Amino acid sequence: MNPFAMGAIWLGLVGLFIWSARRRVALLDVGSQTFEDRLTEIPERLGMVLKYAIFQKKMRYYWTAGIAHQLIFLGFGVLLLRTLVLWGRGFDPGFNLWVLGPESPLGIAYAFLKDIFALLVLGGTLVFVYYRVIKPQKRMTLSGEGLAILGIIIVMMISDLAYDGASMVLNARYPEFCGASPSQDVCATARDLIHPLASSARGEPLAWSWVEPGGSLFAALFADASIGTLTGVAQVGFWTHATLVLIFLNILPYSKHFHIITAIPNVFLGDRTPTGRLRPLAPNTEELMGLVEKASESEDIGQARVGYSRIQHFTWKDILDFYTCTECGRCSDNCPATITGKKLSPKHLTLALRDHLYELQDEVADGKRPLRDGLPPETPILPVPDLVPDVVDPDVLWACTTCRACEEQCPVNITYVDKIVQMRRNLVTIRGDFPSQLNKPFEGMETNGNPWNLSRLDRAAWTEGLDVPRVSDHPTAKVLYWVGCAASYDDRAKKIARATASLLKKAGVDFAILAEEETCTGDPARRAGNEYLFSMLAEANSETLNRYRAEGGIQTILTTCPHCFNSLKNEYPDFGARFEVVNHTDYLLGLLMEGRLKAGREVKGKVVYHDSCYLGRYNGIYDSPRTLLEKIGAEVVEAPMARNKGLCCGAGGAQMFMEEQNADRINVRRTKDLLSTGSDTIATACPFCMTMLTDGLKAEGREEVKQADVVELLASACL
Repeated sequence: MNPFAMGAIWLGLVGLFIWSARRRVALLDVGSQTFEDRLTEIPERLGMVLKYAIFQKKMRYYWTAGIAHQLIFLGFGVLLLRTLVLWGRGFDPGFNLWVLGPESPLGIAYAFLKDIFALLVLGGTLVFVYYRVIKPQKRMTLSGEGLAILGIIIVMMISDLAYDGASMVLNARYPEFCGASPSQDVCATARDLIHPLASSARGEPLAWSWVEPGGSLFAALFADASIGTLTGVAQVGFWTHATLVLIFLNILPYSKHFHIITAIPNVFLGDRTPTGRLRPLAPNTEELMGLVEKASESEDIGQARVGYSRIQHFTWKDILDFYTCTECGRCSDNCPATITGKKLSPKHLTLALRDHLYELQDEVADGKRPLRDGLPPETPILPVPDLVPDVVDPDVLWACTTCRACEEQCPVNITYVDKIVQMRRNLVTIRGDFPSQLNKPFEGMETNGNPWNLSRLDRAAWTEGLDVPRVSDHPTAKVLYWVGCAASYDDRAKKIARATASLLKKAGVDFAILAEEETCTGDPARRAGNEYLFSMLAEANSETLNRYRAEGGIQTILTTCPHCFNSLKNEYPDFGARFEVVNHTDYLLGLLMEGRLKAGREVKGKVVYHDSCYLGRYNGIYDSPRTLLEKIGAEVVEAPMARNKGLCCGAGGAQMFMEEQNADRINVRRTKDLLSTGSDTIATACPFCMTMLTDGLKAEGREEVKQADVVELLASACL
């Protein structure tokens, strides 16, 4: 071995990597330095790393690719020690990392693991070669870079095994070149390459070693090779592995494989607040109004930090997300907008933002920064374009249903909804630029507390003939039934409210409604980017709720709308309203299990349950609706896309009030998916889903298929 060559290679390539890494760190600093404490709850964060980064739970959503990736990941972890050993042998041929000596049990055990994982890594890489060459996957970025990286990994594994195999043969043939009259040059070179674990038995016949199955396989291939060939193969194998690792390291900051470095930190630093929560722009409406006024008065509204309008408005954690994208395309493969041909592809949105950031690399490295608070006045300013429309087409942003299918599928926990909503916030609040169809819902929520702009006085008209108590008349009621706008005004959804109230009365629940005092939670406004309107509605509702609690009532809030459920449970605490919030499927299942409700009749036939995004992916409620249906006798079947892979109905993110961008409608695609089960009934647990799927059945000419909320089916069995 040549210590001078190893030193030059190691220092040169490691130095080059440090230079590249420092440039990427500097680029990370372009992001807003808004304080986010991501070093709390350390045990929970370490649990996230184990679950998502080490055991790679989400990778197995795509089983074959997931297992192949895990083999490569675990193999690299095991073989890291091997790489350290080889680097050490460049300086000292007998180096074994002190604890992996040829006679030690630890060294023998590691030799076995090393060979097994080298072979498994080869198998894993061949799976991805198959997916790129033989059966290309549309979701993946199929570039020469990907094949080059796979080639590097394959060559590294083969070179390592070839080095071992040639060294084992040299060991067996030791007397041949170091006998009575050895060639000193050949003897010295070969002796340095002799396999360390076999060095104590030089000259013994070549035999298969179960300790090193991979090395033994290559030794069998080289058994009849000349001494010169063996030393050449061993030398090439050694230097190829030792050098390719460092070359691979230098490729990482400039490729999608940067995630090898950033994935674990990205998972560890993930948001620990509720999944369904969007961060408020300001703690209250007054302060938010001040921010908006200040931004509106700015000479350059692109610099206004109300939402995101330029790349520097993204936080450092957002930029770490960009670095961590693996370009696997799982997000887009499950995105309802992408599936139905809209302009939105979560993967390509992330890549567009990342590539735009990378375009600033050289100038940032020279000390320039986009204008942001806290920099010395002499800092040279780097002008950057507006994100919309220069980097991101506005149709990309307005196609998002905020369903979180992308985030659920991302194996490295990248978030997308928060970034899209932040860009919407800037467009709506600062630029007044949003789809015209949202004018009426915004006006309706502000004027009458509902997106249809119907009279506030009609909010409780659905209760006619039911004798439903109001909180104003019954302020000590412990359970507040939060009806929501859809079940208050939509003729079809009113049946959900009536069924719920009837079941609560049947079970003897002490409940009441707010009636005219209830107003929209503001979910459509917030997801559409109108943060000011949401903040105003949230403050008004929070004040009402807290006032009644102070009078001795309202301990639990019961909802039939998942959007209301999510806002009240996960977002209203930011506005001082902290209550136990329960979805109706959970609550009514509890009443059924307690015997307070009894099913006197069975629901006949097959029932397929459609998972609401805001119940399922946002809040993890998958089992309660299904269990409830089973308890009343239904034969529950699963759609091809169900549970965490359930396809959105198309109504979320204020899409309920907008026209879709092309003729391939999300609700129709979802309806076809549900109809493929041959079910007699489609069950939902969301009034918006109900509307979208009812329209889907009409579009498909399948109106004979029943479409009902879970609570309606329960009422038919219990009332």
